[in-house]
Amino acid sequence: MGPIEQKIDLDSDEEIPFSSTPVMRKVHAFDSETTHAYPHADMANSRVFKQIRMGPLSSIHTVIFKSKINVLLPFGPLVILLHYVTEKHGWVFFFSLLAITPLAERLGFVTEQLAFYTGPTVGGLLNATFGNATEMIISIYALNNGMIRVVQQSLLGSILSNMLLVLGCSFFIGGIIHHKKVQVFNKASAVVNSGLLLMAVMGIMFPAVLHFTRTEVHFGKSELALSRFSSCVMLIAYASYLFFQLKSQVNLYNPFDEERGDGGDSDEEEAPELTQWEAIAWLAILTIWVSLLSGYLVDAIQGASDSWNMPVSFISVILLPIVGNAAEHGSAIMFAIKDKLDITLGVAIGSSTQISMFVIPFCVVVGWFMGQPMDLNFQLFETASLFIAVLVVAFMLQEGTSNYFKGLMLILGYLIVAASFYVHVDLSNDD
Repeated sequence: MGPIEQKIDLDSDEEIPFSSTPVMRKVHAFDSETTHAYPHADMANSRVFKQIRMGPLSSIHTVIFKSKINVLLPFGPLVILLHYVTEKHGWVFFFSLLAITPLAERLGFVTEQLAFYTGPTVGGLLNATFGNATEMIISIYALNNGMIRVVQQSLLGSILSNMLLVLGCSFFIGGIIHHKKVQVFNKASAVVNSGLLLMAVMGIMFPAVLHFTRTEVHFGKSELALSRFSSCVMLIAYASYLFFQLKSQVNLYNPFDEERGDGGDSDEEEAPELTQWEAIAWLAILTIWVSLLSGYLVDAIQGASDSWNMPVSFISVILLPIVGNAAEHGSAIMFAIKDKLDITLGVAIGSSTQISMFVIPFCVVVGWFMGQPMDLNFQLFETASLFIAVLVVAFMLQEGTSNYFKGLMLILGYLIVAASFYVHVDLSNDD
């Protein structure tokens, strides 16, 4: 009886791994080979077929009802109603901010879902394009209306918000939760992103220096030509960075290496929740809806500035980035609480790198085709703010460690920047 009981125990031990539904859901080929041998495989496959049959309903539940922040979605129709019924631009602007916030988060989610089916290279390009889609849509709409300063200041505000506020809150809360140990992150990846941010500062600084020193060969034209040339160079540099990170040196700068050793939990986290065509459809729907609301948002900026007695520069640099960075803010803090600082840096600093090296040069090129004189001259005050903020963040990241005091310094630094823009009058704003 002893050997028989031992055999039964061994058999039960062998069946334990196959009873895990995430693993069975992940390896489809192995499911088909073990369907008749293990009843759990039949259950897993039946769940998959049920999800395929209920694809549209399941995708609606996943995209619309699964995220708690989607309680703000009804503000979208309210914005349209207020725009045509009342003349209160302040309320239109405020409710537009609230309505676009969940759409920005859902755009990032759908982009991640689509990246599961495209591979790392195309996925990286999708992330670069749609990861900051809200900022790009608002910027293109404002650019089409000739509001160049709003475009420049809102993109600058997104960089400052991600580097100082989002990263600062993540370091601060993560440091308090894990105060008994030192939180560490991939220093090599942080150094590369810091270098790209400094390169972006260099591209933005030279047109401003050329303008204020009045050393242009052709006044008003050389500055614009330099901006367009520098934008093309910055786009090439960012494309090279994507190739370097996703193809050439995958293991060296991969922020998810720590997660891949977890086994089943990481597999469950990486399982896609939408099919490829569902993700594409939702990407189109959300992009159209964000584009519609962005029009009302941009149209209400000047009216909100007048009714609230706030400078347009403060609204553009401080308030507008709240829309695009709300999702990054929440997810970065969540990963910091889980002691996954590599992902936190990928969210906060990675988003700043995307905006500075991709979105800003992209808007310059788009403005070129639109016939709008969009350039990299962000004016002296804005350029100095960006330069100092990048230096502060670079010094904070050079050790490869994090604590709550570093986070507190970044938050306080952002408060100084916000107060500075509140009392700043943009003399170059002719719009």
